[in-house]
Amino acid sequence: MRVGEVVTRLARVGYDFTIGYLKGGFEAWKLSGEEVDTIESISADQLADIVKKNPAASILDVRKKSEYFSEHIIDSENAPLDFINESMATIDKDKTYFVHCAGGYRSMIFISILKARGFEHLIDVKGGFKEIKESGKFKLTDYVCPTTLL
Repeated sequence: MRVGEVVTRLARVGYDFTIGYLKGGFEAWKLSGEEVDTIESISADQLADIVKKNPAASILDVRKKSEYFSEHIIDSENAPLDFINESMATIDKDKTYFVHCAGGYRSMIFISILKARGFEHLIDVKGGFKEIKESGKFKLTDYVCPTTLL
């Protein structure tokens, strides 16, 4: 069981009061007949193909502002997970967004929270900015050392 790791990861993105976990995990939930939902995920390469066909595709970067300002996809929007209520207010429920963070954890949390609040057009980018950058298929801003942003 990876309970300790999960609690640590949740704390890193601002969820400091984890009170439990589901014994038996997701399979136990499904077997109980409870409602399930899914989040669509695509690769950085798939996103590059989408942007090539539709340069106006909306990309949401949910990393912290300092991470976004140090380097990001040109024309992407910053909607930090750590300010989810403010970020949510800037998002059009009827528009499709391709959502990423640094590696994939925060974007899934962001999408999960918004889906619970009625947002249905959010697609996760697997591997986050790390995969986006490594693909070499996106126009990125020049890197700025985060310490110069303080």
